Amino acid sequence: MSQHTSLATIPNRYAFIDSVLKQASQSTSISLMLVDVVRFSDVTTSLGIHVGDRFLLEIANRIQHLFGQHVLIGRISGDVFGIVFPNENKETVMRQMFERLVEHFKTPMHYDGTAFIADFNVGVVCGEDGGFEITAFVSRAESALKQAKENKYENYFALTKSDKSNTGRSLALKADLKRALAQNELELYYQPKVDLNTLEVVGGECLLRWNHPLDGVLFPGPLIEAAESYNMMNELGYWTLEQAFKALAELDGLKMPIVLSVNISPTQLYDNQLIPTLTMLSDTYGLPLSLIELELTEDVALSNSLMVKKQLDELRSLGVAISVDDFGKGYSNLAYIRDLDLDALKIDKSFVMELEAHPVNRAIIEAAKVIGHAKGCSVVAEGIETVEQLHILREVGVSQGQGYLFSRAVPFTEFVQLTQQEIIIGSSPRRAQA
Repeated sequence: MSQHTSLATIPNRYAFIDSVLKQASQSTSISLMLVDVVRFSDVTTSLGIHVGDRFLLEIANRIQHLFGQHVLIGRISGDVFGIVFPNENKETVMRQMFERLVEHFKTPMHYDGTAFIADFNVGVVCGEDGGFEITAFVSRAESALKQAKENKYENYFALTKSDKSNTGRSLALKADLKRALAQNELELYYQPKVDLNTLEVVGGECLLRWNHPLDGVLFPGPLIEAAESYNMMNELGYWTLEQAFKALAELDGLKMPIVLSVNISPTQLYDNQLIPTLTMLSDTYGLPLSLIELELTEDVALSNSLMVKKQLDELRSLGVAISVDDFGKGYSNLAYIRDLDLDALKIDKSFVMELEAHPVNRAIIEAAKVIGHAKGCSVVAEGIETVEQLHILREVGVSQGQGYLFSRAVPFTEFVQLTQQEIIIGSSPRRAQA
């Protein structure tokens, strides 16, 4: 089986799309798989672009060998490959192809004493008939890939012929996002973080909401998708940080030095303007950076990226608190958690919400508490909804939490009211009896 000797001989995006169109005219149906090499920029940053290119070439050749000569392979962009499966229309088969791909690449690649294990995000469009519109076809595949990147549990997503593409709606959302930023339609809501023993509000998590003129208040999902599509994640992220500082300034004026948590995207962590922007906001509002906590998702915290680690170290040296959100939801690389300096572990709500029904959930939370204690960081429970869950968490020794038992995310004025009053839960007249 012939192999490519250079990346230059692999069809680029435009040559590949021409090949897809030609193949579609000769096949009863075709399926397209887009394969994105996860965090490949770390390889090129650490080892250089030439070593990165060698790995990409080996990946392309191994994919061709794995799936056979009857499939077409192209290079859609730097680290994204396209694979066309002619006369294939079954999603079950494409899922099997994805599983074969992942299993095959568990074997590491080697170059000059360096080993690299490739992992992938995979988006699939299944069973398109000949005579389709090529631009829409590739766009659907790219939408599927984007969804695969957002999935929490597996890096795979497929669109079949019956799935309605939301491309038009996404484009509308992109235009809406630019308008929303310009016309102040965005707003932060705040979910109280509570001391589980006294039920006093000790902090708040900032959550983005969009007061859309047609659709009402939107949750962050569509908003963030539009921001990613439009390369506006940093703009959106810095808008969120500034709003958090404005809220902190108001809280400071009320003599309530409460720490606010902001979720930070991977895009921002790789941005060299993150630290200068936070420093500027601290100076502008005259507030210490110790009043801000940045929440990372577990997969970002565990990315083992040298740049991420450098940014986190510098942030902590400036007084910014760092927490890992949704701890335990993905796979936890405990060795990396051991080496990462953290201020808090936030236990994923799925363990808390089923706490009464599954004794193993209590054991997982107890383990997280032991890890947090050993690291000298606090442990926060998310998703507390019942008094029974609260009692179990108190028994385990988890001292902070948030959830609908106390309050859902609310606008700033309501959040301020919550911080100034006793939280009453269940039938308890006094919080100490809860």
